[in-house]
Amino acid sequence: MGMSVGDGDSDGLMAEINVTPFVDVMLVLLIIFMVTAPMMTSGLEVQLPRAAAPALPQADEQAVVTLTVEGSVHLGTGTDQGQAISKEALAASLKAMAQNKPDQGVFIRADGKVPYEEVARVLAMATAAGIQKVGMVTDPRAPSAGASP
Repeated sequence: MGMSVGDGDSDGLMAEINVTPFVDVMLVLLIIFMVTAPMMTSGLEVQLPRAAAPALPQADEQAVVTLTVEGSVHLGTGTDQGQAISKEALAASLKAMAQNKPDQGVFIRADGKVPYEEVARVLAMATAAGIQKVGMVTDPRAPSAGASP
C-alpha cells in the first residue's frame, strides 16, 4: 500500500504509510490487556441488588425462618415470628417437618444486615433436611436493582 507524491520523475522519493509502529503498539496493548484482565475480575466489592418479586401463591401456612441482626434464629409460621431457637434445634425441626410433610415449603426471612454466609448456612441446612421448596422473603417496597441503597 503506497501513495505517490509529486510527479514521479523528480528524485524518486515516495511517501508510504508505515504500519509497523502501529502494529507494534497494538500488540503491546493487547498483551497488557491480556495480563491485566484476570486481575480485574477478582477482589471487586459489590453491593448485592435488592429486588422485589411477586408473591407466590400459598396453599398452606408456610414455615418461616427469621434471622435477626443480633444473630438469633426464629422458626414460625406465616405472620407468627415464633420463638428463638438454636441452630441445632432448627436443623432437627426442619428435618421433622420434611418427614411429616414432604411438600412443605420454607421461607427464609433475613435482615438486610445479616451476613450472606449465615443466610447460606440456613439455606444449606434446609436443603440438607430434605426441604424441597425454599424461598427468600423480600420487601416489595425496596428500591429496584438499579437504584442506590
